[in-house]
Amino acid sequence: MSKLKRKDYEAQLEALQLELADVARWVQHSGRRIVILFEGRDTAGKGGAINTITEHLNPRQCHVVALPKPNDRESTQWYFQRYVPHLPAAGEIVLFDRSWYNRAGVEQVMGFAKPDQVAAFLKQAPAFEKLLTDDGIVLFKYWLCCDQAEQEERFAERLADPLKRWKLSSIDVEARKLYDDYTRAREAMLAATHSKHAPWTLVDFNDQRQGRLSLIRDLLSRAPEHKLPESTLEFPPLPGKPKKERYGALKPIPNKPAASKKK
Repeated sequence: MSKLKRKDYEAQLEALQLELADVARWVQHSGRRIVILFEGRDTAGKGGAINTITEHLNPRQCHVVALPKPNDRESTQWYFQRYVPHLPAAGEIVLFDRSWYNRAGVEQVMGFAKPDQVAAFLKQAPAFEKLLTDDGIVLFKYWLCCDQAEQEERFAERLADPLKRWKLSSIDVEARKLYDDYTRAREAMLAATHSKHAPWTLVDFNDQRQGRLSLIRDLLSRAPEHKLPESTLEFPPLPGKPKKERYGALKPIPNKPAASKKK
């Protein structure tokens, strides 16, 4: 199947982003709290999906959390502890670019967590999420799926593009050899943590544009009723002619054309 063309993608996306803005307005008005987890293989498209959702939302209301590896102190805490401070307050939406499920994925496969730690996590995660949903948090959990051939193309693109090379780490290079191990870890995770109160949703991201549209449509279909009456804002004309900037102590730096490259 051919991949979705940019023109068709943008035409479909606009209506979805307008509805996402409605959801954000409803969350703020109602005081509800939403958490969205994005998990998946390296290069699956988590960051792009998150950017697409948040592009036109208020960053003071809609927060993206992408935690680095735990420091020495955090590594001795209760595993879920470092994630709790990032949970939303009333009227907020939080999107986790990877989440507490690191323990069932990269930490397990790469040997950063011991088998007993992984087993404890798989037992505790549903209970932790039940506490969240019982307290009123609306929780969405998405796993982004990607075939290995597609993953290899994206790794190569990152390696060749200086602006994307920061996305490629030594762990990513090592993980290329462990595709099947990640599959087994994912299946064990889904079996243990797919629950009625916090279900998983898998989305095909071999075509990232189509994947983003499918994910957002699913999110909107499952979000609580979010239509509010359109608010009106008075915008009277200025009392006089528009004014130009005036400067005293400092002036703006001059705009200069880019220097041409010498042959």
